[in-house]
Amino acid sequence: MDRRYTPRVTLRDLVSGTPFICGPDTTLLEVSKSMLERGHGSVAVIDGRDLVGIVTERDVVRAVAEGVDLVTVTVRSRMASEPDVFAPDVDVFEAGEFLLESGYRHLPVVEEGNLLGVVSLRDLLRAVLASTDDD
Repeated sequence: MDRRYTPRVTLRDLVSGTPFICGPDTTLLEVSKSMLERGHGSVAVIDGRDLVGIVTERDVVRAVAEGVDLVTVTVRSRMASEPDVFAPDVDVFEAGEFLLESGYRHLPVVEEGNLLGVVSLRDLLRAVLASTDDD
């Protein structure tokens, strides 16, 4: 099977609707329940209108393993602060290469200071597979 990349797919193509966000004072319990209910592996942390961090399943798992009180501890203390952000015109292959090199699983997509959404490794894989043709 020979797979060939066809159209250029960008991160903009993968974000839609309202981004999944929380404030920095959201508790780990609240954010983990929201991630579970919505099937998301990460939440962008917004303070006012600014993206200040991202909290992921890994962050919650680490907190649980360390015996952190999920009811009182907030995402502010467990999030990745000042996350790398990506422009919406970044190609999915370029974004995928970054994920492989960095070990990250989630990419905040920002345009002119506005969070458009967070693209996951799964989103990228789905887009790459959909953008190839079987010959």
